[in-house]
This record gives sequence, C-alpha cells and structure tokens, in this order.
Amino acid sequence: MASAKTNTEDYLRMYRQMVRIRTFEDNANQLYLSAKMPGLTHMYSGEEAVAVGICEALTDDDRITSTHRGHGHCVAKGADFKKMFCELLGKAEGYCRGKGGSMHIADQSHGNLGANAIVGGSMGIATGSALRARLQGSDDVTVCFFGDGATAQGLMYEVMNMAALWKLPVIYACENNGYSEYTRTEEIAAGSITARAEAFGIEAFKVDGQDVLAVNELAQKLVARCRKGEGPFFVELETYRYHGHHVGDINREYYRSKAEEKDWRENRDPIVRFRTWLVDQGVASEDEIEAINAEIEKDAADAVAYAEAASYPDTSEVDMHVYAA
Repeated sequence: MASAKTNTEDYLRMYRQMVRIRTFEDNANQLYLSAKMPGLTHMYSGEEAVAVGICEALTDDDRITSTHRGHGHCVAKGADFKKMFCELLGKAEGYCRGKGGSMHIADQSHGNLGANAIVGGSMGIATGSALRARLQGSDDVTVCFFGDGATAQGLMYEVMNMAALWKLPVIYACENNGYSEYTRTEEIAAGSITARAEAFGIEAFKVDGQDVLAVNELAQKLVARCRKGEGPFFVELETYRYHGHHVGDINREYYRSKAEEKDWRENRDPIVRFRTWLVDQGVASEDEIEAINAEIEKDAADAVAYAEAASYPDTSEVDMHVYAA
C-alpha cells in the first residue's frame, strides 16, 4: 500500500465519508424516535467501511444498487444530506420527491440506481446494468450490495450464472453482518457463502468489512479487473450492524447478546479503527479529526432543519412518476 503521507487527501475523504454515514444514521434514528419520520428505517451504523471502501474505488459513471439498509451506500456514492433527509420525511425536494422514503432512494447523478426494499431485489438490476455496459462497449462497473440473507434468493443464482457466462463487469458485494433479520447467518446459510459464487466459476473473496483500507484495496483491484473484461467477482464482507434489524427492533437480547454488541462497538468499530490509524500514521491530528466531526455534525443538523421546513409534494402528484398498466 502506498505511503500514508502521499494519500492524505484520499484517506481523509474516506474518513469523512464514514463519519457522514454514521452521523446521518444517528439523525435518522432520532427522527424516527421523535415520530417525525413516517414508516421504518434500517440503520447502517457499524458497516460504514464496507460502503466507503467500495464506493471510493468507483467513479460517478460506475453504478451501484442498494438495499433496504441503504443509506450508507447512498452517502458513500455522493448523495446530498438535504435531499436524503427530505426523502426520509416525504418532502418534495427529496431524491424521489418524497415518494420513495428510506428504502427507495435513488441518485442517478452519482450512479446510484436505487435502494430496494425487496431482499435481493436489485440483483437483476445490477446484472442488467453490467450487461448494458458490455453491449455498449462502456468500461463502467456495477456493484450490487446485498445482505447475507439475500443469498437464499433464487434470483442471485440466475443472475450470477448469466454474469459468469457473459463475463459481465459486476461485483456482487455480500454484506455479512451476522444476522438475517433475527436469525444468525449460520442458521440460514448452509456451507460457505463464497462457495455459492465459486460454483459458477466466479472468483470469490472474503475481507474484514471493518477495515476500510482492506476493503478499498480489494475493491480497487477488482474494479480495475472488471474494466479489463475479467469480471464478474464476488466479495463477502464480514461486518456488523449496531442497531436492530430496523429502528423498532430495540429489545434484541432474544437473538443476540448485549455483550456481543458491546464487543463489536468497543473493539471493532470501523471509524475508531481508522481514526486511530490516521493519527498514528501522522495523516491527521486529533484536533483535525475533531474539526471534521464537528463540521459534519453541523451539516447534518442544518440538513435536518432544512428538511423539516421543506414542503410536501402537491396532492396533484399522487399519480405522477409511477407505472401505468
């Protein structure tokens, strides 16, 4: 890996993006707890190194598809706080004019083809995007984010088969956070997760999803290989969600212990680990890090206030932007 001294800007941008995700999620959770946000949302806190490590290896021309736990992917791919909070609150200035909500945010300007509330629902979209790139002779790459629970969906095997046959520029990124809703992954997924891709002749990798540098290093290599026509690839990222399956899942001890949650938060937090590395390597001082954190907290607070004051869509829009039979 290159010297920390020569990559200061890149490293600080990665740190900033990780903190932006955590800060966005903290504010989204408060909006739910204060009954200001309609519906549920699914926190990404604890998994920031996955989204940032991968998206930092992509350009705006590269595409991603996201999941019901998708705020982190949206932010990492360049989404704006104000537009995201407006979307969560159902306001007209949201990315989908307030009609998508937490689980259906799309940002075409940055290559985000959209989050999807259906488990595994975006796998066909991502593979179709990669096929489009192949047919058009474009060198853009598509990353399909999904959770370990989505490996039980048959669509995954259909599209991986096609991607392998046609050597499509797609990376299937499995965020294995240890649980499929309220059930441990080992209780729903027989055998190895990476072996599922290897059965189709797809190269598969496993990486520590709490280490943003390790994730980014692997992502850069795979993206470059995809651009040369060597895809597809499959990556299992071992990570952890700090909150419950959704914001209403508060009493979790019946399926995982407080001791387990405490261990991940105190010993494997991706932001703390990266912050410590940045300071140890002389990339930034503690004061500089704190200044970044304060700036992002202010940006988020301003964006929340903006979204709360923003207007709802006019009732005349109720049948706009939808498909008609």
